[in-house]
Amino acid sequence: MSDVKRGYVRPLDLKNGHVDMTHGSGGRAMVQLISELFAKHLGNTYLGQGNDGAVLPAPVLDGQPARLVMSTDCHVVSPLFFPGGDIGCLSVHGTLNDVAVMGAKPLYLAAGFILEEGFALGDLARIVESMAQAARDAGVPVVTGDTKVVERGKGDGIFITTTGVGVLPEGVELGGARVRPGDAILVSGTLGDHGVAIMSQRENLSFDAVIQSDTAALHTLVAAVLATGADVRCLRDPTRGGLASTLNEIAGQSGVGMMLHEKAIPIQPVVAAACEFLGLDPLYVANEGKLIVICAGADAPRVLAALRAHPLGANAAVIGEAMADGHHFVQLTTAFGGRRIVDWLAGEQLPRIC
Repeated sequence: MSDVKRGYVRPLDLKNGHVDMTHGSGGRAMVQLISELFAKHLGNTYLGQGNDGAVLPAPVLDGQPARLVMSTDCHVVSPLFFPGGDIGCLSVHGTLNDVAVMGAKPLYLAAGFILEEGFALGDLARIVESMAQAARDAGVPVVTGDTKVVERGKGDGIFITTTGVGVLPEGVELGGARVRPGDAILVSGTLGDHGVAIMSQRENLSFDAVIQSDTAALHTLVAAVLATGADVRCLRDPTRGGLASTLNEIAGQSGVGMMLHEKAIPIQPVVAAACEFLGLDPLYVANEGKLIVICAGADAPRVLAALRAHPLGANAAVIGEAMADGHHFVQLTTAFGGRRIVDWLAGEQLPRIC
């Protein structure tokens, strides 16, 4: 048999094939999986270097060296496919957003895949294609990565870890410790969409209207907010634990209290109804495409205008303000005129939500 015959490997069967242990062995099957699937869809100059890491150019902004921001996130969402997205695009959006809310421009992504033996190659291709499209749409390439395969029954189909690197301009300083009494609290849109979309899919629930995940890359929305010149103190994406847990974290970091106004918080009626049916509080439900902005109170109108002018911020609203409070409580004035404490989430409201 010729060398060509001996080295021949059939193309991946993306329709009926499955991941097996050889795909993580370091041999020909693994190289084939990487070249025919991952490199095919995620390929770019840096990934094409083919080394154990990517050599990247030093970041420069306006002719000056700039600071780097780096963030890592693990994605274990179940189900893998849900209305409005899947684990592939979610893994891109989640990490890009963590870099963006630091005020940085995302530049590069790295991706690690844990695959379970027996996972359908067709589903893997669908996930990688979604991931590649999300990266292309964001203009942020996947420049390096790794793949491992575990035995059947020792994983859950696929887990993805992504790491993002971004560049932070001099003079941009954002963080949870910078909030002051009198600052305004804004959100870029309706809350709870992602978590309810996952839960309705998981529990096979149907509602009068389809609830779609809000998963999206927020870096252009962040850039629009910063371009206003407003005194922005802190940006966050309220993922696990939702708005309530995120604001409790910031309140503790800054040593302030916060007062939210229930009537001002945008929540889709169908999401509110679903939360009531499921016994969930939408303030604690995860989001994957929403932005919290805390800025000086006087700058709230122009920040709100910038949010609403962006496609991802059409339903933005000012929902509260920071205040002096030695207990660092987050409180809510209810639609009925009462007041309640919005405490930290106790336990896990929605496991495997991202």
